Amino acid sequence: MVPDLSQINGLDGYTTKPEKSRVLYQKQDKTFLVVNKNTIEVRCDEKLSNVLEEKYESVMESRYFGRGGIEIVLSGQLKTDEIADLIRLSYDLS
Repeated sequence: MVPDLSQINGLDGYTTKPEKSRVLYQKQDKTFLVVNKNTIEVRCDEKLSNVLEEKYESVMESRYFGRGGIEIVLSGQLKTDEIADLIRLSYDLS
């Protein structure tokens, strides 16, 4: 489940851009979160993405961000607060 972004500290002034099958969340026209039907995609550094991909089978390289991010299948493997932390990090990297 995608956390309620209004409940995540530090996310100020973002916009949403609905597309056909996804919604882009942007900070000054730079995307930090992609919400698809069953997955989300966030920015992160390559070392963190490697660690998360090895630890969780529901984490893979992002189709939107490439090696600059990860895609997470919303299967419940990662806790909501962990996902919120990754969204905050992605926002800060944007």
